[in-house]
Amino acid sequence: MPSDTPLENAIDMMPWKGRTDPEPHSERWHQKIQPLNGSGAPGCALLGFACDAGVARNQGRVGAAEGPAALRQALAPLAWHRCGPAYDAGDVRCKGDAMEDVQQVLADRLTPLLDAGHRPIVLGGGHEIAYASWTGLAQHLAGRGETAPRVGIINFDAHFDLRDPAHVRSSGTPFSQIADDSQQRGWPFRYACLGVSRAANTRALFNRATELGVLVREDRDFDTRYLDAIQRDLERFIAHCDHLYLTIDLDVLPAAEAPGVSAPAARGVSLALIEPLIERIRDSGKLRLADLAELNPRHDIDGRTSRLAARLVHLLTLND
Repeated sequence: MPSDTPLENAIDMMPWKGRTDPEPHSERWHQKIQPLNGSGAPGCALLGFACDAGVARNQGRVGAAEGPAALRQALAPLAWHRCGPAYDAGDVRCKGDAMEDVQQVLADRLTPLLDAGHRPIVLGGGHEIAYASWTGLAQHLAGRGETAPRVGIINFDAHFDLRDPAHVRSSGTPFSQIADDSQQRGWPFRYACLGVSRAANTRALFNRATELGVLVREDRDFDTRYLDAIQRDLERFIAHCDHLYLTIDLDVLPAAEAPGVSAPAARGVSLALIEPLIERIRDSGKLRLADLAELNPRHDIDGRTSRLAARLVHLLTLND
């Protein structure tokens, strides 16, 4: 097999280990999660995207391809509070620069999960994950005969990732690619980017966001005094959507909270301010798919970012 082709590995359950407690109702994730075999009841399905080719193209710090394994290890010992099942659906891996190929592989793995009624959470990996996640969801919705679904994309991120893909497709272009794909399909493009850093995005990117009608809230807008207003903005955005796709780039968080990312944030938005918004998205009844991007264990400190990402997965799955 050529070195630049995507690889799919068998499901490895080795990361799912940890302490067991003797008391009743003391289960942890490692005791409850099951390998996905295609016959289980609908539940949460974790799928890894071991790829950071887009980060390399974007001249970022590589290492996010190691994110899925680190996230599973951090999630394994967390307390189990779910009612429904959870599955490990394995990993999609990329070798070399085969980003476009592996994006389509991931999309093709996501579509049947969605068709079967699962709620996938994709573990990244670079933020090129977003175009793959979108493609999988779009294939699912088109397969159901939806002709113009209103899909709301909610991105917690320090960056718009709206660069022009005509030059090079990377972790910095997925939402421009999604906008183009939506136009080709005749679907509305509804995008909210929350936590944007003005210092990290050029005027051209802010102009592009305005042209596309993006709901923008900058990192400096996130303050306890203004959180209710941001929540109302999000409520209005959700009300005009049929389906939601949530993507969380961990670089939206301050570098002190999330040092192990591809592009650490000088300011960022704290987890305490983001959590209530994620809960609202989770509880909307419209969330179909979520992913977490840019976890880079090579640059983490004491597993701090991995544990934070695991907490976010735990939060996203609490009401199932």
